[in-house]
Amino acid sequence: MAQAITVSAVLGGADNKTLSLEAGRLAGQADGAVVARMGGTTILVTATAARRVRQGADFFPLTVDIEERMYAAGKIPGSFFRREGRAPESAILTCRLIDRPLRPSFPDGFRNEVHIVGTVLSADQENPYDVVAINGASAALSISGIPFAGPVGAVRVAHSVEGQWIPHPTYEESADSTFEMVVAGRVLDNGDVAVMMVEANGTEACWLHYSNGAPKVDEAALAEGLEQSKQWIKEAVGLQRRLIASAEVKSPMEYELQADYTPEVEAAVSEVGAGKLATAMAIADKAARKDAEARATDEITEALAGRFGDVEGVDQQISAAIRSLTKSIVRTRIAKDGTRIDGRGVSDLRPLASEVGMVETVHGSGLFERGETQVLNITTLGTARMDQMIDGIDPVDKKRYIHHYNFPPYSTGETGFMRGPKRREIGHGALAEKALIPVVPDMDEFPYTLRLVSEVLSSNGSSSMGSVCASTLSLMDAGVPIKAPVAGIAMGLVLHEGDYITLTDILGTEDAFGDMDFKVAGTADFVTALQLDTKIDGLPADVLAGALNQARDARLKILEVMAGAIDAPRDDVRPTAPKIVKFEIPLDKIGEVIGPKGKVINSIQAETGAEVNVDDGQDFGIVTVSSSNRDSVAEAERQIRLILDPPTADVGGVYLGKVVNITSFGAFVNILPGRDGLVHISKLGRGRRIDRVEDVVSLGDDLEVFVEDIDPNGKIRLKLVGDDSDSTDDTERDRGGRDRRSDDRDRDRRGGRSDDRDRDRRGGRSDDRDRGGRGGRSDDRDRGGRGGRSDDRDRGGRGGRSDDRDRGGRGGRSDDRDRGGRGGRSDDRDRGGRDRRSDDRGGRGRRDGDSRGGPGQVASFEVDFEAQLRDEFGDLGPDGGSHRHGGGRDRDRDRNRPSR
Repeated sequence: MAQAITVSAVLGGADNKTLSLEAGRLAGQADGAVVARMGGTTILVTATAARRVRQGADFFPLTVDIEERMYAAGKIPGSFFRREGRAPESAILTCRLIDRPLRPSFPDGFRNEVHIVGTVLSADQENPYDVVAINGASAALSISGIPFAGPVGAVRVAHSVEGQWIPHPTYEESADSTFEMVVAGRVLDNGDVAVMMVEANGTEACWLHYSNGAPKVDEAALAEGLEQSKQWIKEAVGLQRRLIASAEVKSPMEYELQADYTPEVEAAVSEVGAGKLATAMAIADKAARKDAEARATDEITEALAGRFGDVEGVDQQISAAIRSLTKSIVRTRIAKDGTRIDGRGVSDLRPLASEVGMVETVHGSGLFERGETQVLNITTLGTARMDQMIDGIDPVDKKRYIHHYNFPPYSTGETGFMRGPKRREIGHGALAEKALIPVVPDMDEFPYTLRLVSEVLSSNGSSSMGSVCASTLSLMDAGVPIKAPVAGIAMGLVLHEGDYITLTDILGTEDAFGDMDFKVAGTADFVTALQLDTKIDGLPADVLAGALNQARDARLKILEVMAGAIDAPRDDVRPTAPKIVKFEIPLDKIGEVIGPKGKVINSIQAETGAEVNVDDGQDFGIVTVSSSNRDSVAEAERQIRLILDPPTADVGGVYLGKVVNITSFGAFVNILPGRDGLVHISKLGRGRRIDRVEDVVSLGDDLEVFVEDIDPNGKIRLKLVGDDSDSTDDTERDRGGRDRRSDDRDRDRRGGRSDDRDRDRRGGRSDDRDRGGRGGRSDDRDRGGRGGRSDDRDRGGRGGRSDDRDRGGRGGRSDDRDRGGRGGRSDDRDRGGRDRRSDDRGGRGRRDGDSRGGPGQVASFEVDFEAQLRDEFGDLGPDGGSHRHGGGRDRDRDRNRPSR
């Protein structure tokens, strides 16, 4: 195995931010291969070049690919095939970050295909891999033998809430900052750093930090950050130079620079076509200018075809020479006359126009025009469930603010294939997205997922910044409470004979012919996004500061025009948009809102048509209610709030409820939100006995019920309205309908237990069909009072006492077998019933000095007991309580009791 060469350095003065570069061990057949590490993040970057020029190549074919392997984060891909597919957006944006500073570093005329591949081997969820990849790619090219004017160093810096720029921040440090930017450049011979690429944007938390007093990132802060980043770029370049000095650098590859035209063709084109092209490039209208330019090209080609008829590829050479001459004409006119292609001055804006509400049925729309650039943006609002899930290798797993950018061929008057978004479209959409993120309200303030789509209808310069302006208009039209309007402007720069000329609102041609273009977006007070690319070695600080201030002046003018269309977000979302209400609930109420197996929340959704989501928070639950129908949202919210603070049922009140649960002993009926009551099985038969609750009611049935009682714990006892089986006068009951005729009778219903273990509740049924209540029937059908006696043996009620044998409870059967109820109490042994009211412990039906039934008896014991059963359980049918109470269960035990 080949020996690895490794170099490392601490960057930015932080011990935990060490960048290491390793070469010589992996991917030995690539022209250059470097393993770059920072923390636990590792990426293998390879550089390979073709040895021959592809036939007909008239541009430099540089390709950068980033392969995000899910194993780097310890994940298995979530797709059906469980394999990585097309590159995710994060990888495509990293490809663009690498391409932009490296492409200008190859020689002019170099046409050999170069392929750079970065494979992410490890992602530690702390350190981003993109800046590591830029430094690794530059190092791989530097040791590959491919012609490359490097090294190129890169650094990410974050602006802290204290106003300091932090080099190489972690994900967490970036999230806590107000602004971050990636800066790449190379060190010049004089020691200065030529900034070649900048990608910058505000963070999601920046507005919160600004509101709390953090310094805002304006044009001055940006210029300061760019200057500070140079020292850390030097550190990265120094580390790469150490690797170049230590590793085995391959011999320079052989290549041949491709000339687009010969000097003779160049001179002839200038001679014949300078006047024609100058006239064509002075036409302001793009379409007319293109037509004039095409006619001039045809005339020049026709005039020179005979002169260079024997030259191979003369038409291509003439075309390339015409393009070069056109570029020179445009730049010279700007530098010497201060006049641009369309006749504007260097700081002039093209005509501006803004409009909202272009499309009726969508949730929000905005149209922005700047000269011939026209962008229509559409906003769509969705619930939290509609956010974008991201299956990637970084900590970001979802996104709720999404911006998509479409650039069809007709926007430039051309034809072409439309096969999904290209890298350019993804990059422009991401830039516009980043420009708006700092002012988008968070989920707590505005609980919607937002998707914005920018349709470029016409383009002649900076459609990405046009998308920023259209997005702001669309968001405000949709009723999204953005913190402040955001506008963007594209700037250019021409370096001519040592003079730097900054251009405002550049055209597409000026972008191609200039030496630098940068796009700035922001509010009236601070910058939200910046993208800069240069083709020159170095940019003086004062030139950059002046260009940023010139861009700010243009941005303020654009904001004024946008305010003319809509100056603030609408008060509410459109009627076509979903209405979403979000509120907090106590954690202990989540179960009540959801209900068993989701019955409550599903019932609310079914009844109202609204979508209800309940999420667990750290200290509270979060309920989100959404629907396109506002009345549905209001009703669902009302029902949920009634569950949180339920109304109180009234004793004696009648309610129409719904059966929500069925048990073996009754049915639970929901009578109010959050309030259920029990209808006992004995009260469901309307006077007849039922064996199963399901025989008379089912889940979801509507029942009209009467509230009989509410106990101290809030439990509600119900009965069916119209059930007249209860014979007791309502005026003689307490709130639960209980008979209060005497204290001892109430105790009798609860029942006691006699010494002889008689367990027969409330008077069982004897062999001779005794259906008596608290007094059993004797053989001679004695239905006397509670002290009735027969066959010289006392069978009395609760306290009836015989001189020799009385053990009876509340009245049992004699014949040496006591089958009484819970029983009265005798003077010596009886521990049975609860009745202790009489001095002699006698039965309630006994007259003083007489234990026998007779004329002094108060009431029939059997009839009285059956009435009490009906009071509590309703009419139990012709068999009374015998089916429900085991009056003769202890018959054998009672037979064996000794008589006294």
